[in-house]
Amino acid sequence: MNKISILIPVYNEKEFLFDVLHRLESVDFGLEKEIILIDDCSTDGTKELYYQINHKVIFHDKNIGKGGSLRDGIKEATGDIIIIQDADLEYNPTDYVPLVEEVKNGSADVVYGSRFLNKRDNRFLFLSYTANKFLTFLTKMLYGQNVTDMETCYKVFRSDLIKNIEIKANRFDFEPEITSKLFKNKNIRFKEFPITYDARGRDKGKKINWIDGVQAILTLIKYRF
Repeated sequence: MNKISILIPVYNEKEFLFDVLHRLESVDFGLEKEIILIDDCSTDGTKELYYQINHKVIFHDKNIGKGGSLRDGIKEATGDIIIIQDADLEYNPTDYVPLVEEVKNGSADVVYGSRFLNKRDNRFLFLSYTANKFLTFLTKMLYGQNVTDMETCYKVFRSDLIKNIEIKANRFDFEPEITSKLFKNKNIRFKEFPITYDARGRDKGKKINWIDGVQAILTLIKYRF
């Protein structure tokens, strides 16, 4: 494997965008890097920053959500490995290195970064922690896969694998949909590694809400049956 595609869905992330990009550019995966930003019709001035960025940017003329953004990014990705990076500072890009290595060396097809395997003090919002624990438990019950963090942003995919999965989700139901469809394939070689996490609240731009939690439950059940 020679190339990694890093997909960054962006919506109103003017404050964090340059910092995230700098961190990603500094990480050595031992692979050629392709960074693709998908701007989901930002309105806070984020769009004015792209002229300073030497990476591919996909623009949406209306806001369709994270899932829709990733669907477009996956179509454009040309790497052998595809990873996702939210355009904020909740996740540390250096944590991706051991996850990517597992796919790069052929030990796994899909690797998730688990916030719950980390023995250090990860910072969660209480409701988010509870919801994530429940959704992960439901995933284990429905699909029989030993997973500890279904909703994690940090997911590493073999490109040919994810490109052959039809993704219908437009919003945050991307996570349960892609997980459901992967886990229905019993031949998938799946691994998890611990990662760090520093949650941000709504005052700092957190966009997911309780409606997305309900949608995640319905999505998990839908694709199981």
